[in-house]
Amino acid sequence: MAFPISAGLLDALVLAIVSREDTYGYKITQEICDTMKMSESAFYPVLRRLQKDECLEAYDKEYMGRNRRYYRLTPKGLSQLALYREEWILHKQKVDKIMGGDNQ
Repeated sequence: MAFPISAGLLDALVLAIVSREDTYGYKITQEICDTMKMSESAFYPVLRRLQKDECLEAYDKEYMGRNRRYYRLTPKGLSQLALYREEWILHKQKVDKIMGGDNQ
């Protein structure tokens, strides 16, 4: 990818995925990796940081005889996601203005 993904954008992507439904780490990484070329190992520190920042909560759920760690959005995570979405819209508009996108 020609454009690096910042930590803030990665946080926003993870929060957006988890906002749709509680889900587990591997599924989150696969959804992002299917869209963008990234290392799967980059996501687990993001999940831990978002937990530490109280944007995500984790819980274990049995799946095929093993525990799987699921993540859910907290109220703070929902607020943070709303801020990321607002910032993304503004950022995209500025880039589109320069690059000649449709949102001029």
